[in-house]
Amino acid sequence: MNIKDINSAIISGVFTNDDLNSIANAIKFARGQLARQNARTFWAGDTVKFTSARNGVTYTGTVEKIKLKYALVRTAGSRFNVPLSMLE
Repeated sequence: MNIKDINSAIISGVFTNDDLNSIANAIKFARGQLARQNARTFWAGDTVKFTSARNGVTYTGTVEKIKLKYALVRTAGSRFNVPLSMLE
């Protein structure tokens, strides 16, 4: 099953509310796992880039601090609290 099949199955409405809650919980768990994996790959001082979900702009900056699920990233003149799953 690929992503298109999953998306079309969700949109078509074949799932119950309990099924959708289960899918949402699985996604939340997978995002947490990805954040923990990324937390082990980034260190303070690393140069990273991320794309803002608000305006679509790609920023490049330096990691100042790694938190549980977020990283504090300093760019030219700004500091962002970025989810670890968004960092490249």
